[in-house]
Amino acid sequence: MRVHVAFTPAETAAAPVGIVVDVLRATSTIAQALASGYERVYCSAEVDDALALRERLGEGLLGGERSAVKIEGFDVGASPREFVGEPRAKTVIFSTTNGTRAILETAARSDQVLLGSLLNLDSVAAAVRERGEDVVVVCASFQGAFALDGEPTDAAKAADAIARAWPDAHEALLARTYGPPGLEEDIAFCAQVSALDVVPRLNRMVDGAAEILA
Repeated sequence: MRVHVAFTPAETAAAPVGIVVDVLRATSTIAQALASGYERVYCSAEVDDALALRERLGEGLLGGERSAVKIEGFDVGASPREFVGEPRAKTVIFSTTNGTRAILETAARSDQVLLGSLLNLDSVAAAVRERGEDVVVVCASFQGAFALDGEPTDAAKAADAIARAWPDAHEALLARTYGPPGLEEDIAFCAQVSALDVVPRLNRMVDGAAEILA
């Protein structure tokens, strides 16, 4: 099994398994939503796409952000803390600045797409090891990667070196260089390691959106 890390979606290489990582905050939020009992999450690239999909489906909780700020008119933003507790709907329709676009980009290049975060690290790593095929870890934005058993590429080795530069995940996430102030509670939430036993994965494409199931 060969492991490659793409630091941006534009660098994504074709591989049987693609793992999309957007710890702050898309993949963390999607993992939390599915763990809380939402049945599916549709990932749309654009705001208009998300609105059109809800119109066609006739239901769904609209969630998302642009530049880390909740999209005007949407039901919720992109914080995983908004998805703790009883589901408010069966379906979430989600659009974010980086994460949902990275999911769609990876879906075009990989046979299987999984969504990873610190929250579900062990579960995703176990699923990848079980499959045993080559993997590309796609970072949606600034940084973030999994350290999986396998033969790492130079980029994967660089990601591991970056991760080791901080004493823990929380300190590493606090070193971000993007996003507005006020995300401190989300950063602390997203820094929890292997708190969720869920492996979000691409099921199919629906009107240009990626349908993600647990």
